[in-house]
Amino acid sequence: MIKRSLAAVVAAGAAVSGCISPIAGPGGNYTRPIGNAPVTGNPTPYTKALTCLGDHARATNLPTPRIAVGRISDYTGKEEFEGGRKVTQGASLMAMSAFAKAGANLVERYDTSVSELELKYANNKLIGDESEPDAFRRILAGSIPGSDFYLVGGITELNFNIRSNGLDLFVGDVDPTDPKGFAFGKLYVMNVGLDLRLVETRTLEVADVISYQKQIIGREIGGGYFDFMNNNVIDVSAGERALEPIQLAVRSVVERAVLDVMSTIYGVDAQDVCRHDDPLDDEAYAAAPASVAAAPARASDAAPVQSAALDSAATTTLETPNGDVRADLGVRNDDGDASVAAWNRGRFQ
Repeated sequence: MIKRSLAAVVAAGAAVSGCISPIAGPGGNYTRPIGNAPVTGNPTPYTKALTCLGDHARATNLPTPRIAVGRISDYTGKEEFEGGRKVTQGASLMAMSAFAKAGANLVERYDTSVSELELKYANNKLIGDESEPDAFRRILAGSIPGSDFYLVGGITELNFNIRSNGLDLFVGDVDPTDPKGFAFGKLYVMNVGLDLRLVETRTLEVADVISYQKQIIGREIGGGYFDFMNNNVIDVSAGERALEPIQLAVRSVVERAVLDVMSTIYGVDAQDVCRHDDPLDDEAYAAAPASVAAAPARASDAAPVQSAALDSAATTTLETPNGDVRADLGVRNDDGDASVAAWNRGRFQ
């Protein structure tokens, strides 16, 4: 019996090694890669709401200022000796993608290396002009549009194992020869959080502050069976481990923050125009007390001020029913209405 088992193991090893050749094949590869999953999109629960908000802005011709994205750095300090940083370093790129989904007017400020190099070449008259033979590209003053607002901030929280629980079960007789089995299951929760701010480029005034967090769940289940059968040992076990993707959670909180920023800039409530595409606010407002649910969650929830006579700036800090804190820089007219969107419209229309 043992000899037959060893022979089966050797045969299995030979079959596996047969998939790899020490000599490259006609295609130039030693082996054929496994897997054939196609490339798919990478949406979050807020992607539909961002797209809906962008479609609404284009359909109603809402003005939008020029927005730049700066560095959204990792401030968690969490890293492994061999694996590197635990949190993605690409949050700025995620924010750019989110702004594009919402129909924002983006200008590049994150990586200008190519533009700066071409400007240097053009200044040295090394780049030609295709429209005019033997001519060089001219540098024109004021040809680069400036930004009106820029987004900066960072990932500020990564908390492991906020809470966990589990269950272990072992069943078996005291007789060593009787069958025995075991099963276990575990759940654990962690979270990521970020803090972002929208800054007015000309004055460096902070126009909006956003702070969000998202919890991430992981699970582990398994079981096994052990028995002596006809003088043979049978030991079988199976299990599964799964963790909600950490980097996708970062993308989710970034998209949620951008959704709030663009709602403020457009002067519309994303809940009103994209009610079925926002999975968080509907539940939070439904569960909130009536007095809280009736109040506007942020300054942009107030009716937009149509008057162009803007008197004085006002800063409002409000806490929404789902626990996030917003600090909105608005303006006041003679009637006392405040709205960041009105301030933007008065400036950009």
